[in-house]
Amino acid sequence: MGNYEQLYQALTKVDGFIYPNELELRWSVLICLYPYITGLVAGAFILASLNRVFKVKVLQPTYEISLLAAFSFLCVATMPLISHLGQPQRFYEIMMTPHLTSAMAIFGFVYLWYLMAVLVLEIWFDYRVDFVIWSKEKKGLLKWFYKILTLGIYDISPKARKTDNNLGFIITVIGIPSAFLLHGYVGFIFGSIKANPWWASVLMPIIFLFSAMVSGIALVLFLYMIISYIRKQKLDMLCLDTIGKLLFYILIIDFTLESLDQIHRIYEAGESFDIISLLMTKLFFTMTIMQILLGTFVPLAILGFFQFHKPTEKIRKAAYFLISILVLVGIFFMRWNVVIGGQLFSKSFLGFTTYKIGLIGREGLFMSIFWMIMPFLILTVLLWLLPPWKKSHHVVED
Repeated sequence: MGNYEQLYQALTKVDGFIYPNELELRWSVLICLYPYITGLVAGAFILASLNRVFKVKVLQPTYEISLLAAFSFLCVATMPLISHLGQPQRFYEIMMTPHLTSAMAIFGFVYLWYLMAVLVLEIWFDYRVDFVIWSKEKKGLLKWFYKILTLGIYDISPKARKTDNNLGFIITVIGIPSAFLLHGYVGFIFGSIKANPWWASVLMPIIFLFSAMVSGIALVLFLYMIISYIRKQKLDMLCLDTIGKLLFYILIIDFTLESLDQIHRIYEAGESFDIISLLMTKLFFTMTIMQILLGTFVPLAILGFFQFHKPTEKIRKAAYFLISILVLVGIFFMRWNVVIGGQLFSKSFLGFTTYKIGLIGREGLFMSIFWMIMPFLILTVLLWLLPPWKKSHHVVED
Protein backbone atom coordinates (compact mmCIF):
# COMPACT_ATOMS: atom_id res chain seq x y z
CA MET A 1 0.00 0.00 0.00
CA GLY A 2 2.85 2.33 0.87
CA ASN A 3 4.37 2.05 -2.60
CA TYR A 4 1.04 2.87 -4.27
CA GLU A 5 0.60 5.93 -2.06
CA GLN A 6 4.09 7.17 -2.88
CA LEU A 7 3.42 6.61 -6.60
CA TYR A 8 0.11 8.47 -6.35
CA GLN A 9 1.72 11.42 -4.56
CA ALA A 10 4.46 11.54 -7.17
CA LEU A 11 1.99 11.48 -10.05
CA THR A 12 -0.04 14.33 -8.54
CA LYS A 13 3.01 16.53 -9.13
CA VAL A 14 2.99 15.74 -12.86
CA ASP A 15 1.30 17.88 -15.50
CA GLY A 16 1.28 16.22 -18.93
CA PHE A 17 3.86 13.64 -19.96
CA ILE A 18 7.30 13.42 -18.35
CA TYR A 19 9.93 10.74 -18.13
CA PRO A 20 10.11 8.71 -14.88
CA ASN A 21 13.53 10.09 -13.93
CA GLU A 22 12.18 13.65 -14.07
CA LEU A 23 9.79 13.35 -11.12
CA GLU A 24 12.36 14.68 -8.67
CA LEU A 25 14.55 17.69 -9.39
CA ARG A 26 18.27 16.97 -9.21
CA TRP A 27 19.28 20.54 -8.32
CA SER A 28 17.56 22.02 -5.30
CA VAL A 29 17.40 25.44 -3.63
CA LEU A 30 21.02 24.99 -2.52
CA ILE A 31 22.11 25.20 -6.15
CA CYS A 32 20.15 28.47 -6.39
CA LEU A 33 21.99 29.75 -3.33
CA TYR A 34 25.41 28.87 -4.71
CA PRO A 35 25.44 31.28 -7.71
CA TYR A 36 23.60 33.85 -5.60
CA ILE A 37 26.36 33.97 -2.97
CA THR A 38 29.20 33.95 -5.51
CA GLY A 39 27.44 36.82 -7.30
CA LEU A 40 27.39 38.86 -4.10
CA VAL A 41 31.13 38.28 -3.76
CA ALA A 42 31.94 39.41 -7.30
CA GLY A 43 29.66 42.45 -7.15
CA ALA A 44 30.97 43.65 -3.78
CA PHE A 45 34.59 43.35 -4.94
CA ILE A 46 33.90 45.21 -8.18
CA LEU A 47 32.36 48.06 -6.18
CA ALA A 48 35.48 48.16 -3.98
CA SER A 49 37.69 48.28 -7.08
CA LEU A 50 35.93 51.44 -8.27
CA ASN A 51 37.44 53.24 -5.29
CA ARG A 52 40.87 51.58 -5.37
CA VAL A 53 41.57 51.38 -9.09
CA PHE A 54 39.29 53.91 -10.76
CA LYS A 55 39.68 56.53 -8.01
CA VAL A 56 35.98 57.03 -7.31
CA LYS A 57 36.85 58.47 -3.89
CA VAL A 58 33.24 59.24 -3.03
CA LEU A 59 32.85 55.48 -2.43
CA GLN A 60 35.57 55.45 0.24
CA PRO A 61 33.07 54.93 3.15
CA THR A 62 32.10 51.57 1.66
CA TYR A 63 35.56 50.36 0.56
CA GLU A 64 36.52 48.22 3.56
CA ILE A 65 32.92 47.06 4.02
CA SER A 66 32.92 45.85 0.41
CA LEU A 67 36.17 43.93 0.87
CA LEU A 68 35.16 42.32 4.16
CA ALA A 69 31.71 41.45 2.78
CA ALA A 70 33.26 39.84 -0.29
CA PHE A 71 35.59 37.80 1.91
CA SER A 72 32.79 36.74 4.28
CA PHE A 73 30.51 35.53 1.51
CA LEU A 74 33.36 33.85 -0.36
CA CYS A 75 34.16 31.79 2.75
CA VAL A 76 30.66 30.29 2.51
CA ALA A 77 30.28 30.25 -1.29
CA THR A 78 31.15 26.56 -1.71
CA MET A 79 29.13 25.29 1.27
CA PRO A 80 25.76 25.01 -0.54
CA LEU A 81 27.50 22.88 -3.19
CA ILE A 82 29.21 20.72 -0.57
CA SER A 83 25.93 20.28 1.33
CA HIS A 84 24.31 19.15 -1.92
CA LEU A 85 26.88 16.40 -2.53
CA GLY A 86 25.93 12.82 -1.76
CA GLN A 87 29.30 12.39 -0.05
CA PRO A 88 30.17 15.90 1.27
CA GLN A 89 33.32 14.66 3.00
CA ARG A 90 34.87 13.95 -0.41
CA PHE A 91 34.65 17.54 -1.67
CA TYR A 92 38.44 17.95 -1.62
CA GLU A 93 38.86 15.38 -4.41
CA ILE A 94 37.88 17.96 -7.02
CA MET A 95 41.19 19.64 -6.16
CA MET A 96 43.25 16.47 -5.79
CA THR A 97 42.16 14.86 -9.08
CA PRO A 98 41.08 17.76 -11.31
CA HIS A 99 39.47 17.28 -14.68
CA LEU A 100 40.90 20.20 -16.64
CA THR A 101 38.11 20.17 -19.24
CA SER A 102 35.39 20.48 -16.58
CA ALA A 103 34.15 24.00 -15.79
CA MET A 104 33.15 22.86 -12.29
CA ALA A 105 36.64 21.49 -11.61
CA ILE A 106 38.29 24.67 -12.85
CA PHE A 107 36.12 26.60 -10.39
CA GLY A 108 38.02 25.00 -7.51
CA PHE A 109 41.23 26.65 -8.68
CA VAL A 110 39.53 29.96 -9.46
CA TYR A 111 37.95 29.93 -6.00
CA LEU A 112 41.25 29.32 -4.18
CA TRP A 113 43.02 31.90 -6.35
CA TYR A 114 40.38 34.53 -5.66
CA LEU A 115 40.22 33.74 -1.94
CA MET A 116 43.92 33.47 -1.12
CA ALA A 117 45.72 35.45 -3.84
CA VAL A 118 43.25 38.30 -4.19
CA LEU A 119 40.97 38.96 -1.22
CA VAL A 120 43.25 37.80 1.60
CA LEU A 121 46.27 39.66 0.23
CA GLU A 122 44.33 42.83 -0.53
CA ILE A 123 42.82 42.92 2.97
CA TRP A 124 46.25 42.24 4.48
CA PHE A 125 47.96 45.06 2.59
CA ASP A 126 45.06 47.38 3.39
CA TYR A 127 45.22 46.62 7.14
CA ARG A 128 48.94 45.84 7.61
CA VAL A 129 49.81 49.19 9.22
CA ASP A 130 46.77 48.87 11.48
CA PHE A 131 47.84 45.37 12.53
CA VAL A 132 51.16 46.84 13.66
CA ILE A 133 49.49 49.67 15.59
CA TRP A 134 46.80 47.47 17.15
CA SER A 135 49.41 44.86 18.18
CA LYS A 136 51.00 47.59 20.31
CA GLU A 137 47.78 49.08 21.66
CA LYS A 138 45.75 45.95 22.49
CA LYS A 139 46.26 43.54 25.35
CA GLY A 140 45.75 39.84 25.92
CA LEU A 141 44.69 37.54 23.09
CA LEU A 142 43.90 40.39 20.71
CA LYS A 143 47.45 41.68 21.03
CA TRP A 144 48.83 38.31 19.95
CA PHE A 145 46.20 37.95 17.24
CA TYR A 146 47.21 41.23 15.59
CA LYS A 147 50.87 40.47 16.17
CA ILE A 148 50.55 37.21 14.25
CA LEU A 149 48.78 39.02 11.42
CA THR A 150 51.71 41.42 11.03
CA LEU A 151 53.81 38.43 9.87
CA GLY A 152 56.74 40.02 11.65
CA ILE A 153 56.73 43.13 9.42
CA TYR A 154 56.60 46.20 11.66
CA ASP A 155 57.78 48.89 9.24
CA ILE A 156 55.11 51.61 9.06
CA SER A 157 57.24 54.29 7.46
CA PRO A 158 55.82 56.38 4.60
CA LYS A 159 57.88 54.33 2.14
CA ALA A 160 56.49 51.04 3.48
CA ARG A 161 52.95 52.38 3.38
CA LYS A 162 53.43 53.48 -0.21
CA THR A 163 54.65 49.97 -1.07
CA ASP A 164 51.56 48.48 0.62
CA ASN A 165 49.34 50.78 -1.41
CA ASN A 166 51.07 49.97 -4.70
CA LEU A 167 50.93 46.22 -4.11
CA GLY A 168 47.29 46.46 -3.05
CA PHE A 169 46.54 48.37 -6.24
CA ILE A 170 48.18 45.68 -8.38
CA ILE A 171 46.24 42.92 -6.59
CA THR A 172 42.96 44.80 -7.11
CA VAL A 173 43.69 45.18 -10.82
CA ILE A 174 44.32 41.42 -11.01
CA GLY A 175 41.21 40.79 -8.94
CA ILE A 176 38.81 42.54 -11.34
CA PRO A 177 39.09 39.95 -14.17
CA SER A 178 39.25 37.26 -11.46
CA ALA A 179 35.88 38.46 -10.15
CA PHE A 180 34.47 38.33 -13.68
CA LEU A 181 35.80 34.80 -14.08
CA LEU A 182 34.55 33.71 -10.66
CA HIS A 183 30.92 34.39 -11.47
CA GLY A 184 30.91 34.39 -15.25
CA TYR A 185 31.80 30.71 -15.20
CA VAL A 186 28.54 29.94 -13.32
CA GLY A 187 26.57 31.31 -16.24
CA PHE A 188 28.96 29.44 -18.54
CA ILE A 189 28.00 26.14 -16.88
CA PHE A 190 24.28 26.73 -17.42
CA GLY A 191 24.70 28.27 -20.86
CA SER A 192 26.72 25.32 -22.12
CA ILE A 193 24.03 22.72 -21.30
CA LYS A 194 22.75 22.36 -24.85
CA ALA A 195 20.07 19.82 -23.96
CA ASN A 196 18.14 22.40 -21.91
CA PRO A 197 16.69 25.26 -24.02
CA TRP A 198 15.94 27.35 -20.90
CA TRP A 199 19.66 27.44 -20.08
CA ALA A 200 21.43 27.14 -23.42
CA SER A 201 22.29 30.72 -24.35
CA VAL A 202 25.54 32.50 -25.16
CA LEU A 203 24.24 35.47 -23.13
CA MET A 204 23.93 33.43 -19.95
CA PRO A 205 27.50 34.15 -18.62
CA ILE A 206 27.07 37.88 -19.29
CA ILE A 207 23.62 37.94 -17.69
CA PHE A 208 24.96 36.18 -14.60
CA LEU A 209 27.88 38.60 -14.43
CA PHE A 210 25.80 41.78 -14.58
CA SER A 211 23.21 40.40 -12.18
CA ALA A 212 26.11 39.63 -9.82
CA MET A 213 27.25 43.25 -10.04
CA VAL A 214 23.71 44.43 -9.31
CA SER A 215 23.32 42.15 -6.27
CA GLY A 216 26.79 42.96 -4.90
CA ILE A 217 26.19 46.72 -5.11
CA ALA A 218 22.79 46.29 -3.44
CA LEU A 219 24.41 44.20 -0.69
CA VAL A 220 27.04 46.85 0.09
CA LEU A 221 24.35 49.55 0.06
CA PHE A 222 22.29 47.51 2.52
CA LEU A 223 25.27 46.75 4.79
CA TYR A 224 26.53 50.34 4.80
CA MET A 225 23.13 51.64 5.90
CA ILE A 226 22.66 48.93 8.55
CA ILE A 227 26.18 49.34 9.99
CA SER A 228 25.86 53.13 10.09
CA TYR A 229 22.49 52.84 11.83
CA ILE A 230 23.84 50.44 14.46
CA ARG A 231 26.86 52.67 15.08
CA LYS A 232 24.63 55.78 15.09
CA GLN A 233 26.83 57.37 12.42
CA LYS A 234 25.57 59.86 9.85
CA LEU A 235 25.24 58.43 6.36
CA ASP A 236 27.30 59.99 3.59
CA MET A 237 24.50 61.03 1.21
CA LEU A 238 26.91 61.73 -1.66
CA CYS A 239 28.17 58.16 -1.32
CA LEU A 240 24.60 56.79 -1.22
CA ASP A 241 23.57 58.81 -4.27
CA THR A 242 26.63 57.60 -6.19
CA ILE A 243 25.91 53.96 -5.33
CA GLY A 244 22.29 54.52 -6.33
CA LYS A 245 23.38 55.94 -9.68
CA LEU A 246 25.73 53.00 -10.32
CA LEU A 247 22.99 50.56 -9.36
CA PHE A 248 20.59 52.30 -11.74
CA TYR A 249 22.91 52.09 -14.75
CA ILE A 250 23.99 48.48 -14.18
CA LEU A 251 20.41 47.40 -13.46
CA ILE A 252 19.40 48.86 -16.84
CA ILE A 253 22.15 46.87 -18.58
CA ASP A 254 21.21 43.70 -16.71
CA PHE A 255 17.51 44.05 -17.55
CA THR A 256 18.34 44.85 -21.19
CA LEU A 257 20.46 41.70 -21.52
CA GLU A 258 17.76 39.51 -19.98
CA SER A 259 15.12 41.09 -22.21
CA LEU A 260 17.33 40.57 -25.27
CA ASP A 261 17.72 36.91 -24.35
CA GLN A 262 13.94 36.45 -24.11
CA ILE A 263 13.28 38.41 -27.31
CA HIS A 264 15.78 36.21 -29.13
CA ARG A 265 13.98 33.08 -27.88
CA ILE A 266 10.64 34.46 -29.05
CA TYR A 267 11.99 35.46 -32.46
CA GLU A 268 13.80 32.15 -32.91
CA ALA A 269 10.64 30.21 -31.92
CA GLY A 270 12.39 26.84 -31.88
CA GLU A 271 10.83 23.50 -31.08
CA SER A 272 10.97 24.32 -27.36
CA PHE A 273 9.10 27.63 -27.75
CA ASP A 274 5.70 26.29 -26.68
CA ILE A 275 6.96 24.58 -23.53
CA ILE A 276 9.01 27.63 -22.52
CA SER A 277 5.96 29.86 -23.01
CA LEU A 278 4.01 27.60 -20.65
CA LEU A 279 6.96 27.56 -18.23
CA MET A 280 6.89 31.35 -17.96
CA THR A 281 3.24 31.18 -16.94
CA LYS A 282 4.09 28.60 -14.27
CA LEU A 283 6.84 30.93 -13.02
CA PHE A 284 4.44 33.88 -12.93
CA PHE A 285 4.92 34.65 -9.24
CA THR A 286 8.69 34.11 -8.99
CA MET A 287 9.52 35.68 -12.35
CA THR A 288 6.86 38.28 -13.21
CA ILE A 289 6.09 39.46 -9.68
CA MET A 290 9.26 38.93 -7.64
CA GLN A 291 12.05 39.20 -10.25
CA ILE A 292 10.70 41.59 -12.86
CA LEU A 293 8.14 43.77 -11.07
CA LEU A 294 9.49 44.07 -7.51
CA GLY A 295 13.15 43.24 -8.19
CA THR A 296 13.61 45.31 -11.35
CA PHE A 297 10.80 47.71 -12.33
CA VAL A 298 10.22 49.23 -8.89
CA PRO A 299 13.96 49.91 -8.20
CA LEU A 300 14.43 51.24 -11.75
CA ALA A 301 11.43 53.56 -11.39
CA ILE A 302 12.61 54.97 -8.05
CA LEU A 303 16.26 55.30 -9.08
CA GLY A 304 15.26 56.81 -12.42
CA PHE A 305 13.11 59.39 -10.63
CA PHE A 306 16.10 60.28 -8.42
CA GLN A 307 18.17 61.09 -11.51
CA PHE A 308 15.84 64.00 -12.31
CA HIS A 309 14.58 65.04 -8.88
CA LYS A 310 16.14 64.51 -5.48
CA PRO A 311 13.68 64.43 -2.55
CA THR A 312 14.75 65.08 1.03
CA GLU A 313 17.54 63.01 2.58
CA LYS A 314 15.06 61.17 4.80
CA ILE A 315 13.02 60.01 1.81
CA ARG A 316 16.11 59.02 -0.18
CA LYS A 317 17.51 57.01 2.74
CA ALA A 318 14.26 55.05 3.10
CA ALA A 319 14.10 54.54 -0.67
CA TYR A 320 17.70 53.31 -0.95
CA PHE A 321 17.16 50.86 1.90
CA LEU A 322 13.99 49.51 0.27
CA ILE A 323 15.69 49.31 -3.13
CA SER A 324 18.63 47.33 -1.73
CA ILE A 325 16.26 44.73 -0.26
CA LEU A 326 14.10 44.52 -3.40
CA VAL A 327 17.13 44.07 -5.65
CA LEU A 328 18.64 41.37 -3.42
CA VAL A 329 15.32 39.50 -3.37
CA GLY A 330 14.84 39.98 -7.12
CA ILE A 331 18.28 38.59 -8.00
CA PHE A 332 17.70 35.57 -5.75
CA PHE A 333 14.50 34.80 -7.62
CA MET A 334 16.35 35.27 -10.89
CA ARG A 335 18.67 32.46 -9.76
CA TRP A 336 15.61 30.47 -8.67
CA ASN A 337 13.92 30.88 -12.06
CA VAL A 338 17.06 29.76 -13.88
CA VAL A 339 17.97 26.76 -11.71
CA ILE A 340 14.53 25.48 -10.66
CA GLY A 341 12.64 26.69 -13.73
CA GLY A 342 15.02 24.89 -16.07
CA GLN A 343 14.19 21.58 -14.41
CA LEU A 344 10.40 21.87 -14.27
CA PHE A 345 9.67 20.96 -17.89
CA SER A 346 10.28 17.54 -19.37
CA LYS A 347 12.87 16.78 -22.01
CA SER A 348 9.93 15.48 -24.01
CA PHE A 349 8.57 19.08 -24.12
CA LEU A 350 5.16 17.62 -23.25
CA GLY A 351 4.84 18.04 -19.49
CA PHE A 352 5.91 19.57 -16.20
CA THR A 353 6.85 18.44 -12.75
CA THR A 354 6.79 20.55 -9.58
CA TYR A 355 9.22 21.45 -6.82
CA LYS A 356 8.46 21.86 -3.15
CA ILE A 357 11.10 22.82 -0.58
CA GLY A 358 11.25 20.65 2.52
CA LEU A 359 11.76 22.37 5.85
CA ILE A 360 14.45 20.05 7.20
CA GLY A 361 17.03 17.78 5.68
CA ARG A 362 20.29 18.18 3.85
CA GLU A 363 18.69 20.34 1.14
CA GLY A 364 15.81 21.83 3.10
CA LEU A 365 14.77 25.39 3.80
CA PHE A 366 16.48 25.50 7.20
CA MET A 367 19.82 24.45 5.68
CA SER A 368 19.50 27.15 3.03
CA ILE A 369 18.69 29.81 5.63
CA PHE A 370 21.65 28.65 7.71
CA TRP A 371 24.12 29.09 4.82
CA MET A 372 22.57 32.47 3.99
CA ILE A 373 22.95 33.72 7.56
CA MET A 374 26.49 32.39 8.04
CA PRO A 375 28.24 35.06 5.88
CA PHE A 376 26.60 37.82 7.93
CA LEU A 377 27.86 36.21 11.14
CA ILE A 378 31.38 35.97 9.69
CA LEU A 379 31.16 39.60 8.60
CA THR A 380 30.08 40.63 12.11
CA VAL A 381 33.18 39.00 13.57
CA LEU A 382 35.42 40.57 10.93
CA LEU A 383 33.98 44.03 11.58
CA TRP A 384 34.77 43.53 15.27
CA LEU A 385 38.33 42.37 14.59
CA LEU A 386 39.04 44.69 11.65
CA PRO A 387 36.83 47.75 12.22
CA PRO A 388 37.12 50.10 9.20
CA TRP A 389 36.16 53.08 11.37
CA LYS A 390 39.26 52.52 13.54
CA LYS A 391 41.77 52.40 10.72
CA SER A 392 44.68 54.73 11.53
CA HIS A 393 45.16 56.49 8.20
CA HIS A 394 46.46 59.58 9.99
CA VAL A 395 49.05 57.95 12.27
CA VAL A 396 51.98 58.14 9.87
CA GLU A 397 52.16 61.33 7.84
CA ASP A 398 53.69 61.22 4.35
